[in-house]
Amino acid sequence: MSARESQPHPHLLALGAIALWSSLASLGVALSHLPPFFLTGLSLAVGGLIALPLSGFKLAAWRVPLPTLALGVYGLFGYHFLLFVALRHAPPVAANLVNYLWPLLMVVLAPLVLPGVRLRWQHVAAAVVGFAGAAVVILGQAPSHSTSTPLAGNTLWGYLAAAAAAFMWASYSLLTRRVAHFPTAAIGTFAWVSGALSLLCHVWLETPVSLTLGDGLLIGLMGLGPMGAAFFLWDKALKTGDARHIGILSYLTPLLSTSLLLWVTDSGFSGSVGLAALLIVGAAWVGTRVK
Repeated sequence: MSARESQPHPHLLALGAIALWSSLASLGVALSHLPPFFLTGLSLAVGGLIALPLSGFKLAAWRVPLPTLALGVYGLFGYHFLLFVALRHAPPVAANLVNYLWPLLMVVLAPLVLPGVRLRWQHVAAAVVGFAGAAVVILGQAPSHSTSTPLAGNTLWGYLAAAAAAFMWASYSLLTRRVAHFPTAAIGTFAWVSGALSLLCHVWLETPVSLTLGDGLLIGLMGLGPMGAAFFLWDKALKTGDARHIGILSYLTPLLSTSLLLWVTDSGFSGSVGLAALLIVGAAWVGTRVK
C-alpha cells in the first residue's frame, strides 16, 4: 500500500474538523464570562502546541515564507476578528447565519481560485440547500425577536463584518492550495501569531480578567479541539480533497453544533433540527457524489 493510499480520506479529515468545531458553541457558553479576544488568544496559543509533535519537535517545519504566513494570519486571526465585530454590532443569530455563507462561497469560488476545478449546477444546488438547512437550524433556535433589529447604523456594519468574515474563511481555505506547499505543522505558526494578535486586541479593547482552574481546563480543551486540532485536520483535508465537496460537508457544522448545545443544556430538540438534518445531510450526500 502506498503512502497516499494509507492516508485518511479527505472527507474523513474534514468531518473530523467539523466534529471538533461543533463543540465550539458549547465550550463558548461555558466560557462566556471571558472576553472573546482573550479566550481566542489563549485557545490559539494552546492549539499551536499540536504542531510540536506533528513536526517531530523540529521547528524548521514551522517556517513558511512571509506571504504564506500572511495568508495564515488572514484566515485564523482576520476571520475571528471580523466575526467578533459582527457579533458585537448585529443580532448574534443573524450574524451567525450570514457567517455561514462561507461554505457556499467555498463552492462558488473554487473554480475561480483553483485551476482545473469545474463548477456544476449540482454543486451549487447542494450548497444552496445546505445553506437553507443552516438557516433552518439557526433561526429555529432563535428567540422570535432576535432578528428584528433594523438594518441601520452599527447593525449594518455588523452584517457587513459577518459577510466579510465568511468571505475571508472561504478564500483562506481555497488560497492555501495556491501558495507554495507548506507542511501542515506550519498551522502552529499561524495559530501562535494569530493568538498573539488576539491577545493584543484583548489588551486594547477588553477588560482584564482572571482565570479559575476550571476556566484553564476548558480553555485547554478548546485549544486542543476546535481551536487547534480542527485547523490541522482542515488544512490536511483541503490539501488532499475536493474543495467543492468539503464546502458542502461544512454545513454539518451548525447542525451538529446546535444539536450538541441542546443536548448539553438539556433543551428539547425541535422539528427545525430534524428538517435541517434532512436538508444538510441530503445536500451533502448528493453534492459529494458529483465529480
